Amino acid sequence: MPLDLPLDDNQTTLRDGIARYLADHNQPGWTQLAGDLGLMSIGIPESAGGFGGGATERALAAAALGPTLAAADWLPHVLAAELLARAAPDHAALPALALGQQRIALVDVAAHAGFSANPLTGIAELVAGAGAADWALVLDDSAVQLVRLGSAEAATTPRPMLDGTARGDIAFAAPPAEMIAGGNAAAALAALARDALIAGRCAEACGLMRRMLDDTVAFLGQRQQFGQPIARFQVLRHRVADMQMTVLKAAALTEVAVQAETADPTTRRHAVSAAAIEVIDAVRAVGEGAVQMHGAMGLTGELTLGRFYKRGLAIGAELGPARRHFAAL
Repeated sequence: MPLDLPLDDNQTTLRDGIARYLADHNQPGWTQLAGDLGLMSIGIPESAGGFGGGATERALAAAALGPTLAAADWLPHVLAAELLARAAPDHAALPALALGQQRIALVDVAAHAGFSANPLTGIAELVAGAGAADWALVLDDSAVQLVRLGSAEAATTPRPMLDGTARGDIAFAAPPAEMIAGGNAAAALAALARDALIAGRCAEACGLMRRMLDDTVAFLGQRQQFGQPIARFQVLRHRVADMQMTVLKAAALTEVAVQAETADPTTRRHAVSAAAIEVIDAVRAVGEGAVQMHGAMGLTGELTLGRFYKRGLAIGAELGPARRHFAAL
């Protein structure tokens, strides 16, 4: 498995159930994730129709869904729904979000230049999952607000991405907004959301890297030169060992970041930044190694490897510049 987290019985069942399902459905859609697996309910309490859980459950699912590309939209949805449940546990939107009947996007004001939170005006570009979202949870250090999307005041435009996923632009023109949290509570919720999203993306990247490594090892065992599998060539064996160590280091720091979600904010921030620094370098190193060892095949669009590599680079970019994380440390 991509991550080696301490699990209880329920978490083990969740991990194994996702793995069994994905063995037969390698590209599940939103309806399958919601209806067959019930993954939209992670983080939402049982009283609101959810599964419960938190950081560990999110990380397990994100890592498993990484190679399917489904985690791109799924992760911000479950995180936004969980944040909404924390701040407003009786909110009327939670049951539909838990069932996946409605979608919610996560919009961080600080991540979009020229975007104002009071009132909500400006364009939030390339928001994960926004193209098909019904709601937006808008994060700011002074206020967390819930906005209904699809009106003239909060219009969405889908944006297909080169990594095979889809995002969306949201044009805000002072739409009606429901205040979910303000003051210190809003600042704490926004900080938690930013760290949790980075940790989740690191988990997704670990799933992608593990799959790229496994596919490369399988390919080296099949491809032959000079009458023997090229997996026997010492230089390639050393290269694979380097990739394996890279994946293990990124996974280890990601595990620490996931487990630090319930720690104090400073400890959590340090753990998340350390994981981000490692993953930013790792996805490029592992992806480039996998593509190179596949030879000319690695450059074609026929292999899923190219899709994994592009998604890995996109995650690395989403984590932000490494210098920012070094500054946090």
